[in-house]
Amino acid sequence: MSEYPKPPRPVRGDVQRPRIETSSFSTRALATDKQLLAWRKRVGHVVDVPPSNKQIAAGFGANIDKYTVNGIIFTDSRTDAMRLERSVARVSTDSLRDYAFHVFLEGETGNVSGLHKKRSATGSAQGIIAFDLNQPFRVERPACRVLTMFVPRAIVDAGLPDGESIHGRIVLQGSPLAGLVLDHVTAISKEIPWLDPGAASDALTTGARLLVAAFRKESRLMGADRAALQAAVMGQVRRYVEANLHQGDMTPTGVVDALQLKRATIYRWFEHEGGLGAYIRHRRLRMAADELVRFPQLPVTAIAYGLGFKSASDFTRAFRRAFDVSPQDMRAHAFDLQQAGAAPPSTVLPESS
Repeated sequence: MSEYPKPPRPVRGDVQRPRIETSSFSTRALATDKQLLAWRKRVGHVVDVPPSNKQIAAGFGANIDKYTVNGIIFTDSRTDAMRLERSVARVSTDSLRDYAFHVFLEGETGNVSGLHKKRSATGSAQGIIAFDLNQPFRVERPACRVLTMFVPRAIVDAGLPDGESIHGRIVLQGSPLAGLVLDHVTAISKEIPWLDPGAASDALTTGARLLVAAFRKESRLMGADRAALQAAVMGQVRRYVEANLHQGDMTPTGVVDALQLKRATIYRWFEHEGGLGAYIRHRRLRMAADELVRFPQLPVTAIAYGLGFKSASDFTRAFRRAFDVSPQDMRAHAFDLQQAGAAPPSTVLPESS
């Protein structure tokens, strides 16, 4: 992933007037064996770039230009192939909740894992991919040039029903609105160094709206009434699930019956997340991850039973399948992140990675 947002600094006495904050970074002038580690440090406050000894020795070419205006961050970067991971431990310890939209000018989106999606979901492709920073993910990304917009959650949620459902979704090149988005963000990348703050703010806001529209259309939510209806019902289901995560007997059938909804419709709407049953289980596991961090003295077994798992072994297996880490190791990782101020760990992957 390109670069990640840090909490904006307040501007005293000039809150209403937009201004542009800029920065640039390149690994080119660094010693070969320092390049990947420097890039890892650059993005490590939000996402890790786990390196191997082979990658470190070979060097890592990367450069990025970053622009921040009115809470929207725009980056233009080129990088060699790399692995990216936003772990559940990091999600549970930091407070970044924006959406990241990646528009690939060269290369592909990469192979994404670590999230729930239906089996027919698009693999690595040319196009635009969205990530919700409130959810974990992993990406094996090839060398690429990518333009990224980090859009505040309020903007996305205001224009896209059930915004969290776009996590990991791809809008392919050639899809409706994709070409318009590509033209617009490419123009931003060329013009933003010379734009005044007001014009830059307008361009980024328009870009954010185009991205939201592209994913809304890809989700087949063209009609305003239909979109509003689905958003309301999905929100109702999600709120019910969230309020009852600690009820061990909650099932998909029980949810639709309690809310008096049409079962086939609800199951279809949750298909992109593997089904309503998979969504419920995933939300329980995410709640467990948060509780492992918030209540470090609480035994893992107590958290598991409290969220409806029948045994500690069933919980550990499900947690490891979902996040590729055991509950105990995730808790230890989160503790390390908190102790180090969310700095990336210093581990290096073995040569076989």
